[in-house]
Amino acid sequence: MRRHGLDPHELDRSTEQLMSLIHENLPDPPVSTTARFTALRGRPSDGVDRISGLSDALLRDIVSRLPVKDAARTAVLAARWRGVWRSTPLVLIDTQLISNGRTPARASTPDVTAAVSRILATHPGPFRCVHLTCSRMGAYQGQLKRWIRLLAARGVQDLVLVNRPWLREVPLPKTLFTVSTLTRLYIGVWKFPDAAGLQGACFPHLRELGICSIAVEDGDIDAFVARSPALEILNIQGRMKGVRLRLVSHSLRCVQICSFVMESIDVVNAPCLDRLILSECLDPAGGSRTRVRIGNVPKLRIFGYLDPGKYVLEIRDTVITVLLHIQPGNDLSTLFNLQISG
Repeated sequence: MRRHGLDPHELDRSTEQLMSLIHENLPDPPVSTTARFTALRGRPSDGVDRISGLSDALLRDIVSRLPVKDAARTAVLAARWRGVWRSTPLVLIDTQLISNGRTPARASTPDVTAAVSRILATHPGPFRCVHLTCSRMGAYQGQLKRWIRLLAARGVQDLVLVNRPWLREVPLPKTLFTVSTLTRLYIGVWKFPDAAGLQGACFPHLRELGICSIAVEDGDIDAFVARSPALEILNIQGRMKGVRLRLVSHSLRCVQICSFVMESIDVVNAPCLDRLILSECLDPAGGSRTRVRIGNVPKLRIFGYLDPGKYVLEIRDTVITVLLHIQPGNDLSTLFNLQISG
């Protein structure tokens, strides 16, 4: 960047802006960020050990709500607690592994990846929820493949997998397509595997899919959606220049696409779709506009936001354009007329 007269710090700032947008779009983990495991000084006044009287099921529920480091520390209390930790469905949030008050931007990728590898390898499962968002995986693709194999073998349900931007696109291992237990999946800043790798794959329990700043080709997202018969929520964020999205789904209820550039969005057949939200469409290059086609969507109630300078809207065989008239002296001042052809 210096050789080209650019400021390397600009790349850092752009990276953190991108990551901030992505993290705002991610689901919250099902674990307390403020809970801490601490030992009480002294004994209760009546001398009764009430903790030991709790059932294993209740103890597992308590442990599952702790940050992973504190949850693992419970294993040193007694033999019974070791069994509780090992039988508690794992909730692993890698931001909780960062020490010394560091932020994800300043975290040590080798330290975080080593800790994640140890936890995934030693916990027998099942894996309830795994959020991995701190590491630059360009130099750790071997670990990434092992992680996904372990996630698949131990039945992960809720998976967030975000790569911190690298100088090149890091491909997601095709092994991701073998994780059939997923109920929610968010992926960010990767190169999507060739959709041909989806042949025979199926995500029968997947209800929510988030795709954030992913390098994709035509048909990649379409194929993933088509193989997710229970999918209800599709959340797409980030520039996908030149991509044509074509949706066919009998389960989708909500589609949200934001901060994007696409050639076209074609909702061919989505009989359960209730909401289609298009927001923050980025300025298309060359003055082109994104073509939005609405086909068989009988339950659609909410549709927006339609920026006439950035979209061409088709409803079945009808093309709808918007003419903007400014009338001086009118408080509203902006009146929209629909011009329908076709």
